[in-house]
Amino acid sequence: MKKGFTLIELMLVVIIIGVLSAMVVPRLAGRSEQARIQAAKTDINSSIPLALDLYEMDSGHYPELLDYLRTPGGANAESWRGPYLKKKPLDPWGNIYIYKAPGEHNSDSYDLSSMGNDKKPGTADDVVNWSE
Repeated sequence: MKKGFTLIELMLVVIIIGVLSAMVVPRLAGRSEQARIQAAKTDINSSIPLALDLYEMDSGHYPELLDYLRTPGGANAESWRGPYLKKKPLDPWGNIYIYKAPGEHNSDSYDLSSMGNDKKPGTADDVVNWSE
């Protein structure tokens, strides 16, 4: 007597796996975009502001460019005690964050935003550090 699986048994396993994946994959499909949005919110509300605040404590003002968080530059290069960030801050979609100091929306500090998945500023999927 030979031991092994019959064609019917193998087909049954393939069908079961297909049914399970058809139920699970649609539930997980939207999660990757939600994870990117949450990562951008964390960058904009926590990690980058911490680096900006450290720079501001050292120099007395926020940097003109986000690049000054990694390498010295600008008006107060002599007071630079960084690097404040290890790498260039890119949003989860691979774009640079939009930074402006002083900000238009936060005139006492800075504006920081991501254009989101559509890569267009001022659209519904933008992630910003101000309330609209």
